[in-house]
Amino acid sequence: MAIPATGRPPPEVGHHPPTPAQPLDYSNLFKTSPTIPPLQTSETANGGNPRPCGDPSPMSIPIPIKPIVYLHGEPTIRFEKKEVKVMIHHQELTLAIVGKFSHGWPDIAFLRNAIPKQCGLKAEVRIGLLCDRHVLIRCSIVEDFDTLMSRQTFEIKEKNKPYLMRTFKWDISFNPAEEGRFAYGWISFPGLSPHYYGESTLFSLAAAVGSPIAIDSATLNKTRPSCARVKVEFDLLKNHPQHVVIQVGEGDGITSELQKIRYDFKPKYCTNCKLQGHDVDGCWNLQPTLRRKKLKKLMAARWKRRWRRQRWQ
Repeated sequence: MAIPATGRPPPEVGHHPPTPAQPLDYSNLFKTSPTIPPLQTSETANGGNPRPCGDPSPMSIPIPIKPIVYLHGEPTIRFEKKEVKVMIHHQELTLAIVGKFSHGWPDIAFLRNAIPKQCGLKAEVRIGLLCDRHVLIRCSIVEDFDTLMSRQTFEIKEKNKPYLMRTFKWDISFNPAEEGRFAYGWISFPGLSPHYYGESTLFSLAAAVGSPIAIDSATLNKTRPSCARVKVEFDLLKNHPQHVVIQVGEGDGITSELQKIRYDFKPKYCTNCKLQGHDVDGCWNLQPTLRRKKLKKLMAARWKRRWRRQRWQ
């Protein structure tokens, strides 16, 4: 049917397939994406600069379908780092945690009810089976994320049968055979003067160890002014300092003060097994005698419990 001349092209209702002689370029086909509705409220980004209401957030922009290119004969798709961040945001993985069970694990339906109750979570979490002995926990609020990352182990009980679960932060390089080298822990600054207890100041001091995450309530309220505590994200493969130097003054009148750093909780990491929870000195694979000593202790404890039961019968 003839199309009347109206001074502008007719609206597109679909994409015509390319000719066989031309390669199929998906990026060109999907350049005309649906219009994103304007934001209802203005956002703050880039250091506090307000974003206009009609300007969509970068996290709300969909990822376009990528063309396939061949490198050395292999089909390859390339994503930019900022696009990976958008993917993590879209899949609600910003506050994702991996829970690993050491010896056995309950049914996933039981865990979906037990983990929020027994771990003291306040908001809704989504729990799914990630792989063997690992579950993926997606938190909806930062407070629950901090709760799960604040302890080394959690005891999940099913009919008085305990299951030990360790938690660590999920990242894009997750591998069930190799746990991430980043972990959360607490550090303290004993004897730090109370005028350094501001959030920005404490975060500046904690940056000498890792990425600062939060300050405990006792430090913020100054109910324990003898010691300041900060939660940081460790890179377990790095050597962490035992002190930080604080300098005050200008020019020739600078004074220096040595501030001690105490590690209240620092997870161990084995570079041989690529697992958290133990280091090279306690690795059973490198030192088989440690495994035998552990088994002897377990057998001795088992016989001791059996002897006590027989004595009281």
